[in-house]
Amino acid sequence: MEEVCGRKNCQQALARVKANKGSAGIDGMTVERLPVYLKQHWPTIREQLLRGTYQPQPVKRVEIPKPDGGMRKLGIPTVLDRFIQQAVMQVLQGRWDRTFSHSSYGFRPGRSAHQAVAKAQQYLAEGYRSVVDLDLEKFFDRVNHDKLMAQIGKRISDQRMLKLIRAFLKAGVMESGLVSPVDEGTLQGGPLSPLLSNIVLDELDRELEQRGHRFVRYADDSNIYVRSQRAGERVMSSIKQFITRQLKLKVNEQKSAVARPGERKFLGFSFTWQREPKRRIAPKAIARFKQRVRELTRRTRGVSVETMVE
Repeated sequence: MEEVCGRKNCQQALARVKANKGSAGIDGMTVERLPVYLKQHWPTIREQLLRGTYQPQPVKRVEIPKPDGGMRKLGIPTVLDRFIQQAVMQVLQGRWDRTFSHSSYGFRPGRSAHQAVAKAQQYLAEGYRSVVDLDLEKFFDRVNHDKLMAQIGKRISDQRMLKLIRAFLKAGVMESGLVSPVDEGTLQGGPLSPLLSNIVLDELDRELEQRGHRFVRYADDSNIYVRSQRAGERVMSSIKQFITRQLKLKVNEQKSAVARPGERKFLGFSFTWQREPKRRIAPKAIARFKQRVRELTRRTRGVSVETMVE
């Protein structure tokens, strides 16, 4: 916990929160007010963190449209809690990131979705022409807290840190003025959630590596590349059992499939063959882009498209 509260770590955390901006949490404090607030109250906050008595506030429920329809639920922490989460995340990331799988690309420094797509394209070029496309049902809402904390506890022995992380997980959600308890999940919206999701799914990565599979994972999007439909069906069956029994999660049967890569999309791309595999932007991704352009042009009537793009 001393490392979390260290001057350099906190300066980096504050800079990141300020750069990310974002809306206020339930207390109404804005990012712009945070530096002044910390200057006045940091000694007290630091003492609470070091004693293990700091208590996060509930997150604010916000819903945003999902690209494929429906709504995605976010939990927006207060800016103070975002700052502390960021400070904790930076310390945890130093412990975990260097040991994460090379096949994991999401929410990691120096890694990107484009690198993940390029790796998938490489596997196709090597002759792995069937894909096991795994979709985890409501993954961020269903992360098992005890399972996650057990994973973290293997590398973090500081009980104050473990208590604080669990407090963030169970801080509750405020919606319409009422606070609801949280028993599972790691709500998207705070700096800590992406890293925690990678810690949960690192166990899946290790299992796939141990079995010798070629795969690419970006957050909760996982594609396993195999040489035939039959092999893919065997892999799908066994991996579904592992995910259910070991990770306490559920595979979405409607959205998961074994198929030719051209029949599926991965991070907005699908693949075609001529003499070699080529990537193409998936039709749904193009449709979303066109819809976004229409929204922008409605807001900027009287301005040419060329001017708007510039």
